[in-house]
Amino acid sequence: MPLPWQRWPANAPALLALPAFAVLGFSTWAFGGMAAGTGPFLVLIFAWAALHVRRRLLVAFVAPALAAYLVPLILTDQPPAVLGSAAVLLPVALGVALLIEAQARYLREDRARLAQIDRWRAALVAALAHDVRSPLNTVQLVLEELRDGPEQGRGELIERALRQVARMTHLTAGLLDLDRIDTQGRLVLQLRPWPVRAVVTAAVAHLPGDDVVVEIDPDLVLTLDRDRFEQIVVNLVGNGLRHGRPPVLVRVTADGGTATLAVRDHGPGVPAAARSRLFTRFGSETPGSVGLGLWIVGQLAQAHGGEAHFEEVTGGARMVVTWPSPPPAGVRRA
Repeated sequence: MPLPWQRWPANAPALLALPAFAVLGFSTWAFGGMAAGTGPFLVLIFAWAALHVRRRLLVAFVAPALAAYLVPLILTDQPPAVLGSAAVLLPVALGVALLIEAQARYLREDRARLAQIDRWRAALVAALAHDVRSPLNTVQLVLEELRDGPEQGRGELIERALRQVARMTHLTAGLLDLDRIDTQGRLVLQLRPWPVRAVVTAAVAHLPGDDVVVEIDPDLVLTLDRDRFEQIVVNLVGNGLRHGRPPVLVRVTADGGTATLAVRDHGPGVPAAARSRLFTRFGSETPGSVGLGLWIVGQLAQAHGGEAHFEEVTGGARMVVTWPSPPPAGVRRA
């Protein structure tokens, strides 16, 4: 359970040091300048501050510490030896505080890094559970048709099922490769130049029906992680097929160092109240939907150094993903 001052805004706990210095100054003066008695309290103030405020504020504490500790010693006519020892104690207290602050900052950053790794691992497992539902449903339908349907056309059905099994194997191998999360908790991307139209066409070929229209320049080549980009496309197109009306139009363009993927359906659109939650985890209120598809899109867009958003259009909805092309240096590459 966090302490009360840990709930305050950043650096607000520094205000607590002011009454502490006041108590230090009064005690030093009231006890006749007993530096040995109040010195440990000075070190304790700096040590406490090191755990709760930033480095620059620790340095700023030197001035009130001088006023609270040395001034009472001077007012009580302490000998030079006492004043000298007190003057030495101040840099020692500051040095100890800076060491504590550095260690505390390292531990906080390490904890944040581990939390980010855990979030990505949870995201990958959630993405696997989400994305594998579609091919599983297709395989189930194929098996039912094989069981109940005529002999004619069974070869085509089997090929269809095998494609979905291959897709599930591909998803499982990619999503559970946790070595692709680096020590900073970022997803490591397999970035290569790819002909985008061929990638998108292959991705939507796994989806049922012929209600997807791909409008992409055949000569357009972009640097991206093919597996993750296919996930983005499949989730956006699948979302349009489930919640909108066909045709679902897929466009990818590149202009001025920015690549844009836009997926537009022709359904009823998205209610205004739901738009702010579209790309959040479990943001869907649709019965039977776990609300992970668009959240996964947003996470993978961020991994490419980009972002995902919704655009309102007449007679439908458009989901847009933009990312720098080529990806920025901050994107983790394999």
